[in-house]
Amino acid sequence: MAVIGGGQAGLATGFYLRRAGLVPGVDFVILDAAEQPGGAWARMWPTLRTFSPAQYSSLPGWMMPSYAGYPPAGHVVDYLTRYEERYDLSVQRPVRVHRVERADGGLLVRTDKGDWLAEHVVSATGTWSRPFFPTYPGRFRGQQLHTAQYHRAADFAGQRVAIIGGGNSAAQILAEVSAVADTTWLTQRPPRFLPDDVDGRALFNLATARRQALATPAGSTTSTSTTASASTTASASTTAAGSTTAAGVGGLGDIVMVEAVREARARGVLDAHPMLTHLTDTGFSLPDGTDQQVDTIIWCTGFRPALAHLAPLALRERDGRIATAETQALRESRLHLVGYGDWTGPASATLIGVGQTTRPLAAALTN
Repeated sequence: MAVIGGGQAGLATGFYLRRAGLVPGVDFVILDAAEQPGGAWARMWPTLRTFSPAQYSSLPGWMMPSYAGYPPAGHVVDYLTRYEERYDLSVQRPVRVHRVERADGGLLVRTDKGDWLAEHVVSATGTWSRPFFPTYPGRFRGQQLHTAQYHRAADFAGQRVAIIGGGNSAAQILAEVSAVADTTWLTQRPPRFLPDDVDGRALFNLATARRQALATPAGSTTSTSTTASASTTASASTTAAGSTTAAGVGGLGDIVMVEAVREARARGVLDAHPMLTHLTDTGFSLPDGTDQQVDTIIWCTGFRPALAHLAPLALRERDGRIATAETQALRESRLHLVGYGDWTGPASATLIGVGQTTRPLAAALTN
C-alpha cells in the first residue's frame, strides 16, 4: 500500500495500518513531498493557533503534549514530528508524487525517486498547496497575497490592508494585522462568530453527531455520547440530512473566538464590509459605488483539494472533487482519499477528527 502525504491524515492512516499488523516501509509506505515533518502546519504562519486545547487536538494513539492555551503551529509541528518517530512510520521524504496510473496488479505511483506498485493507494495530500483566488473584474497593481503566503503582521506595518474572506483564517489575520496597519475587512456575508465559550471541541462534537446521523438508517433513532447540547445535535442532524443552515456550523457560527480575535473585537476592528464589486489600480470598488485605496490585499479565500497527481485516473467530477463512498473512490476501488474535508469523512481535515475516518479505512484495507 502507498499513502501519499505525510501530514496529519497520512500519519493517522499509518498509525492504524501499523496497529493492524502491517510493517511501515515493508507492507506500506508513506510518501511525503515536504523536506521536513509537520505537514501543512510547517508552512502556516507561526502565530496561527488550533481551535481547541492540546488534548482535543490529538491524533489517534498519543495525546498532544499539554500547552497553556490553544497550541500554536510550532507546537503542532513538534507533535507531528514526534508522532511519526514514536510509531516508527518510516515516512519517506522528500518524495514528490507526479502521477498515479492504473497498472497490472494495482496502481503505479510515479515519483521523482522511482515508482511504487501498490495494491491500494491512500491519497492524503490535503489542500494547503492549492490556495484559491476568486476572480473579480479589474486589476489591482499593489501587493496581493494569499493566506498560504502570509507570515507575520509586521510585514504590513503602516500600510492600508484589505483582508478578504469570512472564515477563521481571515479573522485571525485581521486580528494581527489590524494592530499595526489600517485594515478593511470584506466578506461575502456578515461574519458569523461562535459564542466565546465554544471552540473546536464543540465543532468536533457536531461532526461526530453528523457522522452518527449519517450512519443511522432512515426512520431509526440514535443516541449520542457527545457533549453537544440537544439543540446543537438537532442542528447537526439537520445538516446531515442535507439542508444548510444560515448561521454556520450546526447553526452556531463559523469563526472561533480565539484570544486574538476577542482582542480585535475589543478594539472595534471586526467590522466587515460587503464584498467588492471590482478591483481598481489602487484598490477596489464597493457595492455602494465608493472606491477605496489600499496598499495590500490579503486573500483569505480558502483552498482546493490537491489532486493533480490523480489526473491520469480521470476521476474528477465537475466540482473538482472525486466521488467517494466514505473514503473509497467510486470509480476506482483501489483508491482512497482522506483529510480533504467533510466529503472524505466528517471532520477528517482536523487533527482530532481524522482518526475517526482513518480507523475504518485501515480496517477495510487490512481485512
